[in-house]
Amino acid sequence: MKILVASHTYIVDLNCEKLRALSQLEPGIEVTVVVPKSWRPGGVQNKVIETEYRDEGTFKIVPVSNFSQNHQGLLTFGADLIALLKQVRPQVIQVEQASRGLAYTQMIILNKILGLQAKNIFFTWWNLPYELKFPVGLLEKFNLDNSHGIISGNQDGAEVLRQRGYQGLIKVMPQLGVDERVFTPHSQPELAAKLGIFPDEFVVGFVGRFVPEKGLLTLLQALISIKNKPWKLLLLGRGNLQAEILKIAAENQIQDRVIIIESVPHDVVPQYINLMDTLVLPSETTYKFKTLTAAGWKEQFGHVIIEAMACKVPVIGSNSGEIPHVIGDAGLIFPEGDVQALANCLTQLIDNPDLRQKVGAMGYEKAMDKYTNKALAQQQLEFYRELVKSY
Repeated sequence: MKILVASHTYIVDLNCEKLRALSQLEPGIEVTVVVPKSWRPGGVQNKVIETEYRDEGTFKIVPVSNFSQNHQGLLTFGADLIALLKQVRPQVIQVEQASRGLAYTQMIILNKILGLQAKNIFFTWWNLPYELKFPVGLLEKFNLDNSHGIISGNQDGAEVLRQRGYQGLIKVMPQLGVDERVFTPHSQPELAAKLGIFPDEFVVGFVGRFVPEKGLLTLLQALISIKNKPWKLLLLGRGNLQAEILKIAAENQIQDRVIIIESVPHDVVPQYINLMDTLVLPSETTYKFKTLTAAGWKEQFGHVIIEAMACKVPVIGSNSGEIPHVIGDAGLIFPEGDVQALANCLTQLIDNPDLRQKVGAMGYEKAMDKYTNKALAQQQLEFYRELVKSY
């Protein structure tokens, strides 16, 4: 099977591991990844990334000239894409720029013009209802009408697409897996000592952006309510809530129990996760955000959950978005924004080492079974085969 995947996501090599695993599942599978030649991610990486060609046999990364360097919906590719499609002649084309992506429209049209007869698939994370105005609504309708299948990163996203009228096959699975070679259980006594964490202290961890919708203030209030317990809070990340977190901690005389580590390289994150006795993702749904085509935000997946699971760290998550589906029965779930319920979850784990061990083991088993790059690659291949049989 010849597979072509296009997305700006894969300008980062770490993000390619699932597709690399897909190319190695069995003989006869070839994966070609189309990435923009240049891309400006924005944020902390506010510089243009120039991508390079890579040939690993059955797995290739091919930079193609592009229009729009920092807007995934407006991303389109140059004429060199035509030569590549003629050369590869893929049986499956997957574009990971959501339902309204111009790059997906471009691929659908070229698929028709070149007579490739490839199956058209797109990936989306979007998980809230939305309304579209002309001409964007017409663009999405064209894309949906010409899709043989869709991969949604979450259950809610699949339901939204059904509401939009799509009746074809939808597979629910995340875009990226967890690398079990990097995220693996490994004690960190030296790092703990360096950070002033003692063996009898229960480390509550959070990894992500310090913003209101991530529920950090709910987590802080839950910990304040159990000040009598021997916990420390380890926050890994950055964001505009940092000053408020420190202010609240000082007002409640717990500033010496809060450790903030600004963003570190991704391959160092496992060291900090392995310091944790639990990782908490207390995300909270909000409708304050607005774009031209949609309003609101709720947790689309929570990748850090499966990274913690892979390290055998027990996880606690709110019921925002996809979190309860990711955790299932392999962790603790509380109603979003409920301080007391979160405090109860924390207390259970602090007071019961056997429960901690059990929850950690269940999470590890689930991560290894469902969320490694190889496991996701296998799910993706099975979906492709289902599509090929159906049409």
